[in-house]
Amino acid sequence: MLAVSGLKKGFGSGRRRLEVLKGIDLKIESGELVALMGPSGCGKSTLLNIIGGLLEADSGSISLTDFEYGTYPPNRVVDVRRKGVGWIFQDYHLIDRLSALDNVIFALELAGVPSAQAESQAMDALRKVGLSDRMNFIPDQLSGGQRQRVAIARAISGSRPLILADEPTGNLDVKSAEGILDLFKELCEDYGISVLMVTHDPNLASKADRMLLLRDGVTAASDIRSAWGEGGNP
Repeated sequence: MLAVSGLKKGFGSGRRRLEVLKGIDLKIESGELVALMGPSGCGKSTLLNIIGGLLEADSGSISLTDFEYGTYPPNRVVDVRRKGVGWIFQDYHLIDRLSALDNVIFALELAGVPSAQAESQAMDALRKVGLSDRMNFIPDQLSGGQRQRVAIARAISGSRPLILADEPTGNLDVKSAEGILDLFKELCEDYGISVLMVTHDPNLASKADRMLLLRDGVTAASDIRSAWGEGGNP
């Protein structure tokens, strides 16, 4: 479903150039939940930004369902962001004055979905995340876990096949965090959505289908012991 091949990215020039990604190869199957761990500053967010079409790589390629990209600038991969990838962040990025339903509708309309269709798709997405009874609540009336569920509904609306989650439980208590992970697994199993999740939480990472460790510019299959073993804590 997602195949990343030989992806490289550096910043700066001359002596000050820093090679962050040195040849990333990874594959994610449909319906798979993959946790990505690694030391701070190792390039996890850079990798997500390139997969999500927000940043171009220096070389390499990405294949996501029907999309082929990687080295194209963001203005050439608008459809990847509209139809291919949904984002979830540590901060929920909801619009305070809009209800849960309107937050999701607004995102769909920005992606070019007609208003009538956007409402039905938004309601469907909120049902999938267990918020059918909270659709008309504004963010201030929702708990942290519920707000993140609205953000997840927004990410999966429009039938995007891949969710990129950057520290999605960073602002949540342990119970809410586990609830979000259970929801990810449900979405993967029931709807074939794939999730690539950056996390520093070894407990959450251990519940994913697979773990990848990003270190020294490359990724490798990993387990908790090696992720938290030699080389210091992520």
